[in-house]
Amino acid sequence: MNRPATPILVVVAAGLGWNLIEKHRPATKIRFRPIAPGPLGLTCPAQATLRTALPPAKHGVVASGWFHRDLARPFFWEQSATLVRGRRVWEEARAAGQTVGMLFWQQSLGERLDLVLSPKPIHRHHGGIVMDCYSRPEPLYAELCADVGRRFDLFHYWGPFARTKVGRWISAATLRILARPDAPDHLFVYLPSLDYDLQRHGPDSPQAAAALAETLAQLEPLLATAEAQGRAWLLTGDYAIEPVAPGDGAVFPNRTLRAAGLFQTRETARMLYPDFFTSRAFAVVDHQIAHVHVPEPADQPRVHGLLAAEPGVGEILDRAAQQERGIYAADRSGDLLLVAAPGRWFAYPWWTEPRQAPDYAHQMDIHNKPGFDPGELFFGFPPPHVSQNTAKIRGTHGRSGPGHELAAAGLGAEARSFQELAEILRARLAPSPPTGV
Repeated sequence: MNRPATPILVVVAAGLGWNLIEKHRPATKIRFRPIAPGPLGLTCPAQATLRTALPPAKHGVVASGWFHRDLARPFFWEQSATLVRGRRVWEEARAAGQTVGMLFWQQSLGERLDLVLSPKPIHRHHGGIVMDCYSRPEPLYAELCADVGRRFDLFHYWGPFARTKVGRWISAATLRILARPDAPDHLFVYLPSLDYDLQRHGPDSPQAAAALAETLAQLEPLLATAEAQGRAWLLTGDYAIEPVAPGDGAVFPNRTLRAAGLFQTRETARMLYPDFFTSRAFAVVDHQIAHVHVPEPADQPRVHGLLAAEPGVGEILDRAAQQERGIYAADRSGDLLLVAAPGRWFAYPWWTEPRQAPDYAHQMDIHNKPGFDPGELFFGFPPPHVSQNTAKIRGTHGRSGPGHELAAAGLGAEARSFQELAEILRARLAPSPPTGV
């Protein structure tokens, strides 16, 4: 019979870049080391790589949202586990009878696991939100709320009220799960605490230093508990947040395409909504990358030329270049991929007059917008509208390569890159072969 793998706690801390450790020199017993990032410094691609040990080209998660050609519309932050392709790093362990749990990871609903917990609010038909979390087994969330002493506050997870203290609930809930007699052998946890103030104020700010200290205070009890239980543990960032260039670092590829007559809209109640059915080119953006879809190949040279002339565009990758970097998925990737210049990022708006903005532009609406909107971290006027002032954003991510190293600690000290870390995790989760008859 195979010997079981050592129980493992895996924690992914959003935005935990090596630049933060070097800049702020936090007082902690955690021994961090730098590792090279994945090819896309974005939430969902990084998490998909860590759970499959595959690059984006194979697991198919090319951003935290993408254009679904069969529906002719983009979807961001969808939660179905089937969106992530490939064999999971824990499958051999589960086949050998070990248990696995996942807390707050993206695209975890429907994952074949023994324990799942994820935010899953109910959007009321006439407005408003029922704050709730999805859990399997079903009673888990209610039991954790009773143990922690309060419900999880989704308003602290994203939006103008998002705060570093959101991780206190996740950390406390993780400790309660680890203390249970039926605790999973292997537990994967996502801690978002660093993300908010680093985007609002930049990674070099005093607010970033305070966010790092708060996050470490949430992490240290988890790692100490893992060690006390004889668990191996892995702590890693998923991307490094870099400072935004002085002024307004936003780049608006859809405005450029609309001005050229390539991006089409339809006017409804004086608001301009995108027409993805007839547009000859449009961009679906995610921080520092943008997937540009060009249905007619004959239009690609013109689109390439227009966007190459746009200040703030650092690189334009065609399909071949995307394939070379291991980030091209044929049914999800754009025909061109824009990579922002250092300190710049891509914003989704196509309109130029405020009155033309679609209704969801003013709302905290992570699903309808054709791209990530960091303006949702700020209030606009009148509240509770969210800000459309892109100059407020002081930190961004998505670019990869030197200068964007992640901070990691624990398991996989020999790993030089995020990809190698995922491969080591897969190997460590596999049950050891038998030592004798």
